[in-house]
Amino acid sequence: MAKQSKIDHGLFLVIVGLLAWAIPGGGHFIIKERKRAVIIFVTITLTFLTGLYVGSIAVVDSVGARPWYIGQMMTSPAVGMLGHITKTGQYVSYGRPHDIGQIYTTLAGMLNLLCIVSAVYMAYCGRGEIIGDEEDVV
Repeated sequence: MAKQSKIDHGLFLVIVGLLAWAIPGGGHFIIKERKRAVIIFVTITLTFLTGLYVGSIAVVDSVGARPWYIGQMMTSPAVGMLGHITKTGQYVSYGRPHDIGQIYTTLAGMLNLLCIVSAVYMAYCGRGEIIGDEEDVV
């Protein structure tokens, strides 16, 4: 029975965490929690897209709305690309739709942060890994 080294296990946890951040639900997918991964992906993506729909792309503001932007970045690194696009100031959004859009997009990021922690914890507990060889029971 071969045991994984601590470095391999630590690297696996980092990969699960990064994948969970890059693609919502990706961390759960890699640890073989497929249904949970699909639910997370659909929920977080639709929440983020609803925020963009209500408040426009201008709600992702990397310059003027730092605390909101940090929460939004937890959704995916792709939000950084949106922040770079909106940095020029061509896109504007004001009033209640802007506020609601920021809340939805930031909420999507915070939900994904919880899912990242969940995926890493589940991987830490041994889900998705081959712990050892199966023994034949006679």
